[in-house]
Amino acid sequence: MTITATGLGKRFQREWIFRKLDYTFEPGIHAIVGPNGSGKSTLLHVLWGQMPPSEGSVHFTEGGQLIPVDDVFQHLAIAAPYMDLPDQFTVAEMIQFHFRFKQAREGASVEDWLNLLELGNARNLFVRDLSSGMKQRLKLGLAMVSRASLLFLDEPTTNFDAAARAWYHQLLHRLPEDLTLLIATNTKEDYPPTAKILDIRSFKRGY
Repeated sequence: MTITATGLGKRFQREWIFRKLDYTFEPGIHAIVGPNGSGKSTLLHVLWGQMPPSEGSVHFTEGGQLIPVDDVFQHLAIAAPYMDLPDQFTVAEMIQFHFRFKQAREGASVEDWLNLLELGNARNLFVRDLSSGMKQRLKLGLAMVSRASLLFLDEPTTNFDAAARAWYHQLLHRLPEDLTLLIATNTKEDYPPTAKILDIRSFKRGY
């Protein structure tokens, strides 16, 4: 799927977070970079429709056909540290619940998905009792294993140790080439050297 942003801008009161952003996100990996607080997450929120733009437009196309905005979530998977998971589920129940609504790109059972996420030892733990790193692994794994045309990852390796980062990169290399992947991050470790780079600071345009 292709995302086309035209003249895109977002303002909070009198401050423009970004402005006059013209960019086409084609299938492949795109890294949205910049320091903390620079507007990377805000851009993702505008692109996936959580926030309305202050100016400009966003369009989604697949195979040359325009995708209605209301249908985009059928094609989208998202992972971000600030997104909450239902904490009354165990890890195994959370995985089972997730794949009632999303098709899986890999695996066909809870056991398969626990193995892919390397969370087999935590299967009976409640989500609320997981460490920050394990919660992030669960969120990230569910998104990356889901069958989707669009994948948005915001600061994907937050709270990760070296082993968890290695696991993330293994999943990253297994993603299909026709996926459109947007990674918002302030570290080069989160994306491969072949990623296309959009520096959000290039679109700070004042009033």
